[in-house]
Amino acid sequence: MNDVAVLGAGAWGTALAIHLARLGKRPRLWGRSPELVARLRRDRVNAPYLPGATLPPAVAPTASLEEAVGGADAAVLAVPSHGARALLRRAAPRFGPRTTIVSAAKGFEVGTLNRVSEVIEQELGPSRPVVVLSGPSFAAELARAAPTAVSVAGRCREAVGTVQQELRAGSYFRLYASDDVIGVEVGGAMKNVIAIAAGVVDGLDLGPNALAALITRGLAEISRLACALGGRRETLAGLSGLGDLVLTCTGGLSRNWHVGRELGRGRALDEILAGMQSVAEGVKTTGAALELGRRHGVDLPIAVQMGEVLAGRIDVRTAVEELMLRRQRHESDGL
Repeated sequence: MNDVAVLGAGAWGTALAIHLARLGKRPRLWGRSPELVARLRRDRVNAPYLPGATLPPAVAPTASLEEAVGGADAAVLAVPSHGARALLRRAAPRFGPRTTIVSAAKGFEVGTLNRVSEVIEQELGPSRPVVVLSGPSFAAELARAAPTAVSVAGRCREAVGTVQQELRAGSYFRLYASDDVIGVEVGGAMKNVIAIAAGVVDGLDLGPNALAALITRGLAEISRLACALGGRRETLAGLSGLGDLVLTCTGGLSRNWHVGRELGRGRALDEILAGMQSVAEGVKTTGAALELGRRHGVDLPIAVQMGEVLAGRIDVRTAVEELMLRRQRHESDGL
């Protein structure tokens, strides 16, 4: 994994490219905007998405997909989930037969409800080595080499082990292996939905009691859905479940938390999204999660209320009241 294509020049893709360069790799950072790529080459800083983080000399920004992917040992997919299929379809003819795909995207594909690894396999074939990287990891923290631990999951043990070894930085970046791809991906997708609700708690100034309850019951909700899809409950107690959930619900760097906080302060969703540079995955993931819940008979009360708020059918205070007035139940129901 010396020549690595990083597909997506947002905050997360840029941070991963910086990390790879520190490890002595040769990352080629692909961005769909030629204007952004030109600025990256000139200034060596991704000011719109990751201000303050300087690109090492080894990072090669490019707007050419062929230049990015050609000859790559591995490709890191770091684009929003709704753009993954179209990009993979364009890149497919350019991948080598054994190029490992590392999915750093979180979410469900709208319409199909596929996880990102499923989209990759559908577009590139089932024999392609695919490894999912997920866990509590803000891009800005990784870019400044702050201590970080994540999960890497895949069905191919050899590919998982290679990614685990090749991406580790002993002083600040640690990776834990898993074979529960479903659990890891559901945790990474669903935490964004709960993070919007956590932002609402902050925006309404409901206090730490409410936030603690939300995170705990949010984890139960995520676990129910993951298990219904074939994941394992213990995975959701790990980095890609509880770890990512806590970070996204309490860290001010979370885009989804920001959306919820601004909703709690009374701003309209369209206005909030118009003022954001990066994508808040939880907005699209909420609807997909609700459809998955309906298909599999899984109760997702927090996601339901967030779906109503995001659709403009109820206000945030009504959503909180609806959650608090639900029938009381045994804590382990549905787990």
